[in-house]
This record gives sequence, C-alpha cells and structure tokens, in this order.
Amino acid sequence: MASSRARALGRRAAQPFRDAPDGSPDEPGGSRSADLPGDLDPIDPGAFGYDEARHLLWRAGFGGTPAQIQVLAGWGVERSVDHLINYDRVPFEDASADAFDRGIMRPPTEDERRQYNEARRRRDEDTLARLRERRQQAQRDDRRQIRQMQRWWLTRMIETPRPLEEKLTLFWHGHFATSYRTIEYSFHMYQQNRFLRDNASCNFCDLLFGIIRDPAMLAYLDNQDSNKRRPNENLAREIMELFALGEGNYSERDIKEGARALTGYSFEDDSFVFREDNHDTGTKSILGSRDAHNGDTFVSTILRQRACSGFIAAKLYDYFCRSIPMDEAQMDRPTRGAVRELAEPLLRSRYDLRPALARLFASAHFYHASARREQIKSPAVLTVGAVRSLGTPVRDLGVLLDAMDMMGQGLLFPPSVKGWDGGRSWINTSTLFVRQNTLAFLLTGRLPAGVSGGGERLAYDPLPLLEPLRESDRVGPRSADVVSDYLLRLTLGESTPRARAVLTGFASGLDLNHPDVITGMLMLATAMPEYQLC
Repeated sequence: MASSRARALGRRAAQPFRDAPDGSPDEPGGSRSADLPGDLDPIDPGAFGYDEARHLLWRAGFGGTPAQIQVLAGWGVERSVDHLINYDRVPFEDASADAFDRGIMRPPTEDERRQYNEARRRRDEDTLARLRERRQQAQRDDRRQIRQMQRWWLTRMIETPRPLEEKLTLFWHGHFATSYRTIEYSFHMYQQNRFLRDNASCNFCDLLFGIIRDPAMLAYLDNQDSNKRRPNENLAREIMELFALGEGNYSERDIKEGARALTGYSFEDDSFVFREDNHDTGTKSILGSRDAHNGDTFVSTILRQRACSGFIAAKLYDYFCRSIPMDEAQMDRPTRGAVRELAEPLLRSRYDLRPALARLFASAHFYHASARREQIKSPAVLTVGAVRSLGTPVRDLGVLLDAMDMMGQGLLFPPSVKGWDGGRSWINTSTLFVRQNTLAFLLTGRLPAGVSGGGERLAYDPLPLLEPLRESDRVGPRSADVVSDYLLRLTLGESTPRARAVLTGFASGLDLNHPDVITGMLMLATAMPEYQLC
C-alpha cells in the first residue's frame, strides 16, 4: 500500500495537464512519418548533432545533461554508439549488491521438518505455533528485502555510468516478466535480475536457455512440479507466445509437446535441478522437429525458426525506436523494412544483440522526425531520466518507488507474464498528476498540500545546466528567450512558440542567474504534455 507521502503525489497539481497538441501522448508521431526510410542505412555523420545525441541518450539510456549531450555530439554517431553499446569497457562496481540475504526463504532443514512432523503427530500446538511464527517472520523479512532490492535497482539506474545496461535489463524484465507478488522469494527475483543484466546485450540464445533454468521463472509459471504424468503447459506456452515466437507461429500441439519436453525442469533452494525421474523421455513433435526433445532441444528448435528473429527484432524496435504492432502485416512498409533489416544481423550473429542494436542506433531511420518524441516515457524512464538529465537530488527513494507504482510500474512487480503494456497505457487522468507532482518533488522537495517528502532539506541548484550556454553565448544567458529555448531543447527536445511564450512570460524581468528562477522555468517545462515524450 502506498504511503501517505506517495498518495499525495496523486493529488491534483496547481497546473492541470492541458489537452495535448499534435505529436503529444494523444498523437505520438503525428504525421511526420511520410518520408520515413524503409531501411537502416547509416545516418550522415554530419547530421549527428546536439538533438541527435539527446535522442540517443534518452532511447539507449535515461537521458543526459547538456554537458553529456555535447560530449556525444562532439564524438559523432559512431563513437557514441560504440561507447553506449560496449558498456562493459566502462568500469562500474556495485558493492551493495552483495548485501542481500539468500537464506531468508530457505527450505526447512531436515531437523526442522522432523520437528514439524513430530509436533503434528503429537498435536503439540505450542511447537507448531513457534514454527509458524518463524515462517511468518521470514516472510515479513523477505518483503522488507524486496523493498531494499527495489531501492538498490532504482539507485543503480540513477547512478550507473552504463545506462544501456540498465535500460536493457528493464527491457528484459518486462519481456521475461516475473513478479515477486506471485513467487514471494526475494532472492530468486534478485538472481533473475542479475541473470538478465549479465546477458542483457549479449546473446538471446543464452537468455532463452537460461530462463528455462531460472528458479523465479520456474516458480512463476508453475513448472517446478511439471512431470511426465501431468505436464504443465504454462512455460512452454509463454516461451512460444511471449518470449520467442509471437502469436500465430506455433500450434496448440506444439505447446503440449513443448510442455512434455520441459518436464522435470525444477529447482531446489536457489539452484536449478533436472529431475530425471519426472522427465518425459518419449518422442515429441515440435514445430516440425520430431525427436526425444528436452528443454534444450525445445529451445534450439524455436531459435531455428525465422519467426523468432523477426519477433525479437520487432520487440527491440518497439522498445528503442517507435511503438509498433507486433503483427508484421499491420506494420507500414518503412517499418516492416526496418524490422526485417534489424532481424538480419540477429540471424547472422546467431542472436548476438549488439550488432543489431549498433545498426539501429546508427541509422538515419532511428533519428527520423517520426521516431523522436514519439514514445511515452515509462515511469522508470520519467523518474530516472529527470534525475539524470536535470541533476536533481534523489531526495527520497521510498517516495519515488511508491510514485512509480502509482504510475503503473512497480519494479520487480510486473502486472502479469505479459509485462507492462506501455505506450498509451501509462497515461490516464490519475497518473498524469502523479507524473507532474513527482517532477515537482524532485525539483523542489515538496509534495502537494505541503506534505513533507523528506527531501526539502536537499537544495537543488540548476545553474550547472546553463554552463554550456554560458560557454557558447558571449553575452551570457541574460535573455529570457535564449534561456527558454535552451531549457526547452533540453527538456522537451524542441522549443515551440507556445512553450517559449510560457517560459518567457514567467522569466521576463527576473534574474536568470538565480537558481529559483531556473527551477521555476524547469517546473513549467516539465509540466507540459511534451515532457511525457522522449
């Protein structure tokens, strides 16, 4: 349940969210896609500047400060993409990750089982009550630990020098969606999170082979008890429908045979175990391949399907470039061509993700007008992006996590095995106010109606954001028009006459070197509909 401080974030803000103009959340992309390239040919190096670098930082991460944007603009597209994709070259240590307790929800020991069985036999209610209390305390401790894990991951997203690593981990968390609410085993969720991160940009084959051995996924989809007498179809169905092939590329017979192949795939404590006695060793026919399939040959058969590379290419395109339907028949011609070109390097590299991402991020298609400011920011991207791009204090991780949950994205708590729907589902009349008030909290430390968020004592100085402007403008940022255009380009990606009029109307005659004035301008910019887009 959200805290009172977090609930305050949902109250109506002083400035309600106005009707969205063309190109806003109501009409992503508008009519800008008329000349969208139908290929992934590289962008002209001379066409890669500040706006393109900003776009890249938001899509391949969580935005960037003006100084960071200028660094990438100076590097050019090739070096910038290489730096972001090959993030393992960037040193980063996270010592706090070793602080989690793997033993909170451990299985009972033989001695504890003996005590329990003996107490039941003797009807020893005192001993049974003590053992139940021990289990209930472990459950309470585990719920506290999952909250600590949420704080750890949110902090990591904010602080990491390898933003694409966390953006991809978030992508795979929504793709191979598993919720703590169902499995109630925090260390299994942590193990899965580390597994997804370790393989985030490497090879989809490794992800698919690994997920059928992941204790969190096996528990979430009830495969731990699947046996040759009663195969459970959940894991096989979701692998085909949601994880690797997509609807229409398999049959119900394939699912039933796949379930047989996955019998005996289980776990004990924190480790995968293959229970050979529970495995169906008979011949199965899966996607035209007839064999004594097990989990590995089941996955291998799926990976050989051309539909698999196309499905993963479409998912990557949808997440990083433009929102699209997953059914190729419903895509427009340029999008269909781009997705097919994205699938080619996946096939050639045997599902190595980096060549595909590099081709997308370096393409003119990716930087086309119809791909910019087209995606509605997820709650994670909105929250983390505000801190990373505007340099605000984090203030209170608990408030931010509660706000993200109210906006529809609780980390480690996806709503179903389908993950988050995303897109327009992020925006409704209640989440809009949470979004605006979360930005106000980050910028000022205040929640609506004067409720304290625990962050007011942390002063925010936005003046460092203006340093690149001071360096490039000989007369200094003394014009409200100049500063307004500069801040709008940073926050919204463009400066429109309407938006400029709002900021200049506020700032005219004020001291543009005063932190409170710049903070006020940022409050106005982040309250605009366009700020919800990236």
